[in-house]
Amino acid sequence: MMTHQHRPPPLLLLTTSSTFFYEKVKSVRASTARSLPTNAPSRPASTSLTELLVCTEDDVQRIIMSSPTKSCTLDPVPTYLLKESLHILLPYITAMVNTSLHEGHVPVTQKHAIITPLIKKSTLDTSVLKNYRPVSNSTFMSKVIERTVADRLLHYLHEHDLLPHRQLEYQRHHSTETAFLRVLSDIYAAADKQEVTLLGLLDLSAAFDCVDHDRLRRLCQSFGTGTALAWIESFLRGRTQQVAYAGSLSAAILLLCGMPQGSVLGPLLFLLYTAELFDIIAGTGLTSHSYADDTQLYISAPAPFAMTTRRS
Repeated sequence: MMTHQHRPPPLLLLTTSSTFFYEKVKSVRASTARSLPTNAPSRPASTSLTELLVCTEDDVQRIIMSSPTKSCTLDPVPTYLLKESLHILLPYITAMVNTSLHEGHVPVTQKHAIITPLIKKSTLDTSVLKNYRPVSNSTFMSKVIERTVADRLLHYLHEHDLLPHRQLEYQRHHSTETAFLRVLSDIYAAADKQEVTLLGLLDLSAAFDCVDHDRLRRLCQSFGTGTALAWIESFLRGRTQQVAYAGSLSAAILLLCGMPQGSVLGPLLFLLYTAELFDIIAGTGLTSHSYADDTQLYISAPAPFAMTTRRS
């Protein structure tokens, strides 16, 4: 194996990676702390989700059986065993889920995660911490509750047409391919009119990890109140994590911002967090499309040679 691919000692990576991920987020947030606020109007709260409807046993069974059979070290029993014993455990699991929804509260035991650093590309130097992506692993039961809330929240957003139209994630019959084809079609249409297109690709650094909890709560007030909003706030607050490497765990760290990468509900909450981005872009004359945290901005204008031809 090549020298630059040498893996660092387990103890060294374990003791430094947790601090590195924390300091990275702290640095990104500090770089934008003095940015001027935008003048974009807040999204009007024309309707509001006040409570999360409780589940039936059939609902919970469907969610559990359709979930990947993956286990986390925090799980008291392997997921495959839970599924095999579901006919016995289903009433108790349903009661646990409904209690969380009814009270607008996520138990502390379901807000802890194990972070597994995964190399972003196989060709990158494994001794450099910035080449790792912190993937969050949480309990299977926490994901069951998240899927339940995500189903209800998505149904509400679709029913009232509250999802940003330029954000293609969670839009029915849309994908990353749809976003690519839309942008490419607009560029070709501009070229047919002898126009050139300037395209900018936005890549947010540590997008999920830098989400401000207070800001997200204020934005979620445009979509929900009551126990629904209380549940989202409880889901975000008081989260802790540990980094796992080579069979060892770092000390637990309390998260003051961000959403777990690899969580079920994280991408949907991030979508609500960035919903006002499209209101800001709309006032600039630019066209935009997004899929998750990837955004494309573009504008078309007459090509210089075309303008010369028209004058002559």
